[in-house]
Amino acid sequence: MKKIILTVAATMVMTLGYAKTQKTTAVKNVENYGITFDLRRLAVTLDLTDYQMEAVKVISDNLNEDLVSAATARRFERPALIHKAIQKDVHNMRNVLNDKQYETYMKLLGATLQNKVRK
Repeated sequence: MKKIILTVAATMVMTLGYAKTQKTTAVKNVENYGITFDLRRLAVTLDLTDYQMEAVKVISDNLNEDLVSAATARRFERPALIHKAIQKDVHNMRNVLNDKQYETYMKLLGATLQNKVRK
């Protein structure tokens, strides 16, 4: 009887330990997909107006939401969802920024994405 109780207890402990590890890994994966900009520094770098600042904040928040939802999607759907989210962000930024600001933003976005891939 003592062996049965110890076996059941050991099985429960191993199961709980495995479940905890899986949850932590999933949370890390979702956090790795988000892209955050320091909007104040971005505003100074791009020389944004107040209107542009608000628009860029909304667009950046939408990009982050799209990337986090892509992180929770199925593994084979992720690349397409990430590509779609970035294309949507680029299109929206093109509508808000002038040519010089857009060019600078694209350089910053490219560098940020390259740094994310290297991690």
